[in-house]
Amino acid sequence: MNNNKAWEKIFQKDGKVFIEPHKYMGKIVEVLKKKGAKNILDLGCGSGRHTIFLVKKGFSVFGLDNSSTGLDMTREWLFEEKLSAELRQQEMTEKFPWNNNFFDAVISVQVIHHADIATIKKIISEIERVLKKDGFLFVTVPKLKNQAKKYKKIEPNTYTPLDGPEKGLPHHYFTETELENFFLNFKILSIEQDDCDHYCLTAIKL
Repeated sequence: MNNNKAWEKIFQKDGKVFIEPHKYMGKIVEVLKKKGAKNILDLGCGSGRHTIFLVKKGFSVFGLDNSSTGLDMTREWLFEEKLSAELRQQEMTEKFPWNNNFFDAVISVQVIHHADIATIKKIISEIERVLKKDGFLFVTVPKLKNQAKKYKKIEPNTYTPLDGPEKGLPHHYFTETELENFFLNFKILSIEQDDCDHYCLTAIKL
């Protein structure tokens, strides 16, 4: 099963999945406003929780996701709130449909780890391409832990679930050092762990 089919099933079965924004988003908004950010990419926007949150805060938000069902939920939510955002459907592994240096900020919450190492590096390269110099980045990824019982290892620190809605999809689990090495072209401001044991990285593009 590919990412698209998996997330279509998840959204069709479970609805919006997430409603509330990540607990750090309030602090992120404060940083973005201080920087005068305008255009923000919500990479892997899903059913829209961060897109909606950021539009309400006055930003121009562009959402990208591979799930038509998730994007339909986002559109409906935007309509209900009388808000607007630009939404695009495609795989994050493809070239993003925006020019170089277009965004003031990119956020991606629990998204880019759904791939193998080579693909994650490609995604980060695209993030770097569309983000302006001194642009702000907020990314969350899962922390490395013992996956032996529930997952099949396919490469170092990358596993596929043996069952559940994401069965067969790659999940990469990071060490802090590895995360730093993936973002060498950024000035890392902080790497923290949230309540879900996920690494939360904030950085500035060099």
